[in-house]
Amino acid sequence: MTTSTTPAAEQRPSALESLRRGVFWNYGGLFFFYFAIWQLAFTFLPLWLAREGMGTGAIGVVSTVSAITALALQPVYGFLQDRLGFKKYLFAFVVLCAAFMGPFFVFVFQPLIGVNEYLAAVVGGVFLSLCLNSGVGVVEAFSERASRANGYEYGHARLFGSLAGGTAALVGGFIWAANPDSIWWAGSVSAIVLGTLLLVARVPQGDGAQAAGAAADAGSGGTKVSKETVLALLRDRNFLGFVVLMFGTAALYDVFDQQFPNYFATFVASGDPEVLFSRVVAVQIFAEAAFMVAAPFIVNKIGARKGLMVFAAILLVRVLGSAFFTHEWLLIAWRLLAAIEMPFLLVSVMKYITRMFDVRISATAYMLGFNFAKQIGIAIFASMFGASYAAIGFAHSYLVMAGVILAVTLVARFLMADDRDRVAPGEPADRAEALTSS
Repeated sequence: MTTSTTPAAEQRPSALESLRRGVFWNYGGLFFFYFAIWQLAFTFLPLWLAREGMGTGAIGVVSTVSAITALALQPVYGFLQDRLGFKKYLFAFVVLCAAFMGPFFVFVFQPLIGVNEYLAAVVGGVFLSLCLNSGVGVVEAFSERASRANGYEYGHARLFGSLAGGTAALVGGFIWAANPDSIWWAGSVSAIVLGTLLLVARVPQGDGAQAAGAAADAGSGGTKVSKETVLALLRDRNFLGFVVLMFGTAALYDVFDQQFPNYFATFVASGDPEVLFSRVVAVQIFAEAAFMVAAPFIVNKIGARKGLMVFAAILLVRVLGSAFFTHEWLLIAWRLLAAIEMPFLLVSVMKYITRMFDVRISATAYMLGFNFAKQIGIAIFASMFGASYAAIGFAHSYLVMAGVILAVTLVARFLMADDRDRVAPGEPADRAEALTSS
């Protein structure tokens, strides 16, 4: 069996040893405070906008503008982050935007709603995209590259993002009850902590970056990304299959979950369905964080391509199960499966990109192959299935959705090569040793 193991990778600490190092907790903190901002914003934004008197049409414009801005910025952000390498400038820009969340919402967005709600929706959508919809790709790509450079599993640090989601959802309720505007000030405070952690975060410099398995110019100087390199990525059959899979599965994961609470509520026999569902989501998020501990080891064993296939298979089970088996507790079970599903996606996406494509343009591959493809899929499928729910009902729409998931998974499986004999530069040593021994 051939491998791409590098001498640098062989000198790295094992994944378990890396958990004892301060750098791991530093980057875990970056994930925690960034995704705390994310969870606070997306949980309470619709409630806050309605409270401020914005109509449903204008609220929809906020999401649309944010998505369009993300589609325009993600390829640019990917290119810039690959050029910057381990320089923190772009990440710092995202953090700076988030730090102004409190002042923006209270002193700019709120008064602008009173002047013209659609103008406010456009301005607010662009701002939110800078912080979140577009910014998330920068955070993920930079942190993944740093994980390889510092010799720990990306998925283990990423679990802090799941912990942040559950924590922010719970604490945010108390903050909202005290003063709804405080949600945005809490986001600013989180961004200040995030910025402090970014300032002290360790990244390789000069020769240290090269020894970490990155290109010689991917340290303080960044990577020279040529047009030919990007075009070669776009023509790569594996990348095409990856894009197809993200377009038809990662996008439908979000589309399926968007209106699932409304479907769920129709089968709750007693009590408040919204309260019950919020508790189910909280359990799912914390269970997701727990499973993120094991996910990197499983994906290393089975391969990232198979990990993505497992993600698609679980999504298919959730969608079909929700169509055919609709007892309240069974619907809860389908939702809780997401706790296993999402870790497979997050870990496998990064491992497939860094093992199969040129790591010098890993941010570009991530922004285009994952974020951009997913956003295009959401834009198409959200409107399509929104109309389908009204026309033929949720259950029949879920059958159509399941057909789409199955079709794109089969196409992607045909196009994507196996990665089990590959080692990304900078992956923890236990991965390389396992391949060498086999």
